[in-house]
Amino acid sequence: MKKYLLTVFIGLLFISCGGGSDDGSDPVAENKAPSVPTLVAPANNLLCIDNAVTLQWNVASDPDSDAISYQLEIAKDNLFTQIAYTNSTTTPSKTVSLEKGVRYYWRVKAIDSKNLSGNYSSVFQFYTEGIGLTNHLPFAPSVVKPELSSAVNTNSVILEWNASDVDVNDVLTYDVYFGTTNPPTEKVAIGQTLKTYSQNLAVPGIYYWRVDVKDGKGGLTQGQVWRFSKN
Repeated sequence: MKKYLLTVFIGLLFISCGGGSDDGSDPVAENKAPSVPTLVAPANNLLCIDNAVTLQWNVASDPDSDAISYQLEIAKDNLFTQIAYTNSTTTPSKTVSLEKGVRYYWRVKAIDSKNLSGNYSSVFQFYTEGIGLTNHLPFAPSVVKPELSSAVNTNSVILEWNASDVDVNDVLTYDVYFGTTNPPTEKVAIGQTLKTYSQNLAVPGIYYWRVDVKDGKGGLTQGQVWRFSKN
């Protein structure tokens, strides 16, 4: 009887120490995205004499030490709906032949070997010199505030934007359109030199606004339509 009990005890001990089946594996480390590249050249707002432009940016890093490639985008508008050139490269530079006398906007993002991409860089803009061109159109304005598709809780808002021109001596003026329709049709400011405009908000809802830039030499660049809402 004692021998039988000892056998049962040893058997139970073996089962308890065996731990049963363990088909779980070590947790897989989460893949992290590469850092955001910093654009280097051509400098922002530059007039490029040659239409074969070499674009350069700083090397991105990857938290997992993965190999990195870069996705380069060049567009004719600052929303990147009119893509002029896109390509993937493993080096932090690319020489691209572009049209003459055209405004371009460009950005870069890093992608790791597992196809996880980081955020796009900030957007730089440049102009390629045209043949016999004496005046260059201003660059399209970019929104500062209120941020695109954001919401405000006040009864008035300060509209703010940025704009530039490669012709550094040109004095830029701005026409501001504002309203509740898309695109806005009411011109609320004409020929102002400030890059801000204060606007009252009548009722809650969605508001649309646009800024056109003029350079005083007949050059005019129409801006994109931006939107925000009032709670």
